[in-house]
Amino acid sequence: MSEEQKKEMTPQATETQGTDRRTFLKTAALTGAAVAGGAAVIGAPFVSKAEAAGGTVWKVQSTWDAGTTGYTLFEKWCNSFQEKTSGELTIKAFPAKSVAADNNALFEAVKTGVLQGMNPWTLYWAGKIPATVFLSSYPAGPDQPAQWDTMYYGLGMLQMAREIYAKHGLYFVGIIHHDANIIHSKKPVTSMADFDGLRLRVPGGMVSEVFQEFGARTVTLPGSDIFPALEKGTIDAADYVGPGVNWELGFAQVTKYILFGPPGMMSLYQAVDSMDLTINMGAWKRLSPKLQQFVEDEVTLYSRDHYVAIQKKNIDALKKFEAAGSIVNRLGMDDVDKFRKAAIPIWYKWAKKDADATRVFKLQLDYMMNDLLGYVKPDDIKGMTL
Repeated sequence: MSEEQKKEMTPQATETQGTDRRTFLKTAALTGAAVAGGAAVIGAPFVSKAEAAGGTVWKVQSTWDAGTTGYTLFEKWCNSFQEKTSGELTIKAFPAKSVAADNNALFEAVKTGVLQGMNPWTLYWAGKIPATVFLSSYPAGPDQPAQWDTMYYGLGMLQMAREIYAKHGLYFVGIIHHDANIIHSKKPVTSMADFDGLRLRVPGGMVSEVFQEFGARTVTLPGSDIFPALEKGTIDAADYVGPGVNWELGFAQVTKYILFGPPGMMSLYQAVDSMDLTINMGAWKRLSPKLQQFVEDEVTLYSRDHYVAIQKKNIDALKKFEAAGSIVNRLGMDDVDKFRKAAIPIWYKWAKKDADATRVFKLQLDYMMNDLLGYVKPDDIKGMTL
């Protein structure tokens, strides 16, 4: 942990992450976590030497590629568990494709216990679990990390997620805030009209469908295939994560333009593209209740640390992009209105895919229609039903 991170942490969080963590675990009572706007104040469970004697080892694969900032952060966090729990739980991190070769294989590997856990982008399972499109950021939906924390930890969405994942033999531990996704393009894009005919890589599902409404010719590619596709010219533009990781992947070498939303909004289509920690249900149940609570608390703390570390990388990387000649364009608020108008019918389409998707979306729609947000008005959904 850097000195800057230590200064940013609350006194309680600094204590639990410092060199005296082993002593703290042996003497502190569990105080739980208070989550607000992505921050957490964590207490720690008592971990006895007797419990540690039969230590558990988890193999957990991330969808971050090896060598990226995201994977470096994840690996460091996983490696900290052995010391934090005095050996009761060891987590061995694996990068993308190292055990399970692709996303479908990753899901099955965790479900069957080949791996004990995974750290994916939550929306990857839209084909298997339609509700997951609403468990992470979606086009023109809630667009701030604090809003997602409110839904998960304040409005009951975490319990919904756990009930949905349990049907597949999985335990959804918690959300891990990542970043907004942005678009890198060979051609300038300054309005929604510029997407007409653009060959655009996007993750598929709801995102693809909304961009298709504006004439984009969407394709789905894994992250590792984006650079060569841009280099060869088989696509004109690509959505991926934020500037920090995209700089590491070399996107400045094969694109000239970066597209953001209006000031204060990096992305219209995936403004809070979240990850999570999901564990095989059998592996989860074999932990003691105290250790289960500890893992849950650690996820809320890591979510904050992961997010702010990525944002710092973004700030530094954007300066590098601009120095390399990249040009930043922004969409306007009128584009936000157009995008949301196109997205709302597609929200309803996905919400009707099954009962779980309906109930998660209903929670979010009520929140977006509350005047605290005011994102959706009655006239926006006139004639639409669930």
